[in-house]
Amino acid sequence: MTGLMYETDLDTTTVEELEIGVEAGPPGSVKIRVCGEIDFDNAALLRDTLLTALAAQRGNLLLDLQQVGFCDCAGLNALLVARSTARRAGRSLRITAASPCVERLLELTGCRTYLT
Repeated sequence: MTGLMYETDLDTTTVEELEIGVEAGPPGSVKIRVCGEIDFDNAALLRDTLLTALAAQRGNLLLDLQQVGFCDCAGLNALLVARSTARRAGRSLRITAASPCVERLLELTGCRTYLT
């Protein structure tokens, strides 16, 4: 599972076609960078990483999805589960950068306002 570091160094976990990096963001936040493809086979890792970051840190989550080449409904579900968990804890999850395929997914599903 993903280890979390809250120093200036990026902690990176890589599985088949997905890389997730976690680092301290601006005060009160955690930056998470995702590269590769998010699909049914690895969406649980993304969800678990986001939930672990929420449990280990009191800040908001800032997601960089600029390097995501594919994201299906399992990936979207992982994002929405983490957002819901963050909101229940009085925090937020926000996409700060998104690739064209992520933008298209958010637009088609009407989820843009929930995650940006």
